[in-house]
Amino acid sequence: MLDSVEPLNEDELEFDFFGEPDTAETVEHGWRPPRLRSAGRDGGGGSNRLPPGLVGVGRLAALAAIVIAGVVGLVTGLGACQGPHADYAGYLREVGALARSSSKDGAQLALDLGSTTATSAILARRLQDLASQEQQAYDHAVQLNPPGPLRAVHSELVAALELRASSLAELGQTLALARPNKNEAAAEALAAQARLLTTSDVVWNQLYQIPVTQQLHTLRITGISVPQSRFVSNPALVTAPAFTHLLQRLHGITSPGPATILKPGSTGAAVKAWQQQLDRWLKTQPGHTFLPIDGAFGAQTTAATKALQRAAGITADGIVGPTTRQALTHQLAGSG
Repeated sequence: MLDSVEPLNEDELEFDFFGEPDTAETVEHGWRPPRLRSAGRDGGGGSNRLPPGLVGVGRLAALAAIVIAGVVGLVTGLGACQGPHADYAGYLREVGALARSSSKDGAQLALDLGSTTATSAILARRLQDLASQEQQAYDHAVQLNPPGPLRAVHSELVAALELRASSLAELGQTLALARPNKNEAAAEALAAQARLLTTSDVVWNQLYQIPVTQQLHTLRITGISVPQSRFVSNPALVTAPAFTHLLQRLHGITSPGPATILKPGSTGAAVKAWQQQLDRWLKTQPGHTFLPIDGAFGAQTTAATKALQRAAGITADGIVGPTTRQALTHQLAGSG
């Protein structure tokens, strides 16, 4: 029966689904499994290779991908190198603005304390205004986002600004409540509150500026400076004697005028006022006894006056005139 099977024409059926090799039986009877037509017979090409044009495009795309990857890697590397520098520079730029603003407030405080025209109410209001400005600086500092290694030391900057804001607010309140008959107690309170201002300068410098500078050195970050902020430029302005003199001026209590000359044998209120001022200076001098405040220009008052004159480098004659009064003012301001 198989002998009657007519061999299949290869051109009529050319789909080789199985791709099996010829067996002896198929060869004997002249039958072969159908084979898949080659694309080359119809002129469609006999291989799976891409046309030459597409090969060129593929190579160009691959080269472009390599170049892009290299550029991205370079930019990423540069960004990694510049990142810390940019972060520190941006942070310290904002700190610099706070430092300049706070130092400006400190300079204004010195002008206000040295003013000879401001009244007690005006000066108290100015101190409150400065306290408000320092409070705003404190609020801004709290919102800053320092680089990770500086987060702990940044709290010292915040503390310095907080000291300034609270000290100025207390100074304004104490000055507003000060009474003429209690100038000495009020001056001591003002001096104690003002010490917070000088403390804030120490905190900023020792606990903030120096550690941040060391951190920049450790990271080898150059070209960036750590801002300094000094609030009290003249410590003599915030001492108890300086505040006593300020309160006397604000309350209209003045020492005898320059034309009043005091000398051994003088008596009265002018001598008593001189003894009170001279006694405050004696408290700062070792080995001196305090004066009796009796309004009599006796031997002790004369000796103390000469001691003051010698300390100031002027003629030690025991006579109180304009030069001696000015010398006492300077000595009281410098003794703090």
